[in-house]
Amino acid sequence: MTVDPQTQAVDFQKRRPIRQFLNWLAYPAFKLLTNLTIEGEENLPESGPLIIVANHFSFVDPTTLVRVSPWLIDFVGGDQFPHAPGILKIIPILWGYLPLKRGTGSTFALKQAEKIIDEGGIIAIFPEGGNWAEVLRPARPGAAFLANRTKAKILPIGIEGATKIFPSLARFRRAKLTIRIGESFGPFEVTKTGKGRREELDEIGHEIMRRIAVLLPPESRGHYSDDPAVREAAAGTELWPWADKVEGEVTGQIR
Repeated sequence: MTVDPQTQAVDFQKRRPIRQFLNWLAYPAFKLLTNLTIEGEENLPESGPLIIVANHFSFVDPTTLVRVSPWLIDFVGGDQFPHAPGILKIIPILWGYLPLKRGTGSTFALKQAEKIIDEGGIIAIFPEGGNWAEVLRPARPGAAFLANRTKAKILPIGIEGATKIFPSLARFRRAKLTIRIGESFGPFEVTKTGKGRREELDEIGHEIMRRIAVLLPPESRGHYSDDPAVREAAAGTELWPWADKVEGEVTGQIR
């Protein structure tokens, strides 16, 4: 019998030791490989329930959240890593995460995430749904769905400079990496049904992205910039670049 990983619950308790080790490893790794600045640490709440949202420009982004978080957070993320170096693709598997498969709705993963939040846990999700561009794109439905279902507070984080880490290492230099932690906001509740419900969820997604946008430099705000030229330059970045590829053929430049 074939087991579908999309419908298998992650045994997070069994993964606690490896998570603690990876969390510990993140501190010296970032100190050695980057020139790291963290802003807004006073905005970190003491505990959950909580939804962490951040921009997603680099494969490194989840590890930056591990570095700044005082908790062992759970991740919701895509099931493919096109911009990751081959050897590093093992890290999310070791950590354990809830995979979202594009185009399927991934209701099992989202319900598992909802359960974790309802039990006081902390979920991290990248609303854009992938890291194929270096400017903000519109939110996919997952973050808004969780925000509405759980009524949890949302913590926005802006990650600047992660895409420079691998190119800098190739030149034997440390990249400047800045992580900005914003003030938590929410909760949200959708009150309408049908088309009105979809519009309310979309607006929650947009508000989440606007909160992330103010934590990034103006040129990175993409679809959520106040500058028409920046928004125009970001046109088309919301499109999935591998729509014509089959599973296993999704590859991209390392960053």
